[in-house]
Amino acid sequence: MKLCKIIFRIFTIFLSLHLVLPVTNAQTEAASSAPLRLAIAGISHGHVGWILGRKKPDVTLVGIYEPNKELAERNAKEHHLDPTLFYTDLTKMLEAVKPEAVSAFGSIKNHLAAVEACAPRGIHVMVEKPLTFNNQDAKRMQELANKNHIYLLTNYETSWYPSTEKTFQLVTDSNYVGPIRKVVFHHGHEGPKKIGVQPEFFNILTDPAQNGGGAIVDFGCYGANIMTYLMKDQEPISVTAITSHFQPAIYPRVDDEATIVVTYPNAQCIIQASWNWPFARKDMEVYGETGYIIATNNNNMRLRNTQTKGEQTLRVTTKEVPVYTDPFSYMADVVRGKIKVQQNGLYSLENNIKAVKILDAARESAKTGKTVLFNK
Repeated sequence: MKLCKIIFRIFTIFLSLHLVLPVTNAQTEAASSAPLRLAIAGISHGHVGWILGRKKPDVTLVGIYEPNKELAERNAKEHHLDPTLFYTDLTKMLEAVKPEAVSAFGSIKNHLAAVEACAPRGIHVMVEKPLTFNNQDAKRMQELANKNHIYLLTNYETSWYPSTEKTFQLVTDSNYVGPIRKVVFHHGHEGPKKIGVQPEFFNILTDPAQNGGGAIVDFGCYGANIMTYLMKDQEPISVTAITSHFQPAIYPRVDDEATIVVTYPNAQCIIQASWNWPFARKDMEVYGETGYIIATNNNNMRLRNTQTKGEQTLRVTTKEVPVYTDPFSYMADVVRGKIKVQQNGLYSLENNIKAVKILDAARESAKTGKTVLFNK
């Protein structure tokens, strides 16, 4: 009798497993193909129009937090959005719409508040570049993300560039240039006033408490992010920075010109961040022992090494070098488990924590006029 009961019990467990497992798998498949439920934290950032006007089916916009009612009404009208999507309280929005992920489009300083609200609720977060501008906030954000097992991603335009990834491949895979010795970044534009950013975005960019600085943060972050990627997360030795005010009447509280020198044991990085370029640019030059790579924009490159006969030109697209050109599609695929965040890659938390450390050291160096040791 006892043996019969044991056999019956085993049979019951076996049967229950076969009944449950197919349902669980089906639910998992449905979840992985369902649109990502995304909410927005703040809409004062000038790039927010991309997600507010986005029509792709992989993401569903379920809520928008914005305390500025006039700004909310203006964007609702401009993008033909249902006014009921908008909330003036972040916590109430998260509780009401229960998003799977949040994209932060407020000030850089407000990135921490977004993570503090989302992480304990298990909500993944993507912020606009940079992650933040000081080490204290970065460490707190990292602790929250790790403790609550959420993705904390940082979106940079240059992450979408096939030329950025192709440069990394040439440096890493084929050893085209040999060991890196010098990298020079040119990032920026004519200045937020001249390019006509909206008033709310202009107020953020020119407020040192909300943006951390002017060009040094706004465009210095690109070089810090890419250099950390190219150096495979190697720590710098020191950071030296100089800032200038060429347009003090327009930008009285923040710099509009910055040069950052990041020194490594065997390489040097020069980041030229500016609101004074005659036109917008995002390009870089990588010099190694045996050659160089110059990425002039997102697609076009110039190459030369000791084995080539003069300089060669190369045009790369997403066909030759697959990269995500839409950060929301990237985020959706990460959350759905379709792809993994590349360790120390351009979007990764590890990379962007180090990029913040470089930025923070650069701001300190510019303020004190002294070189800052990276691990002092």
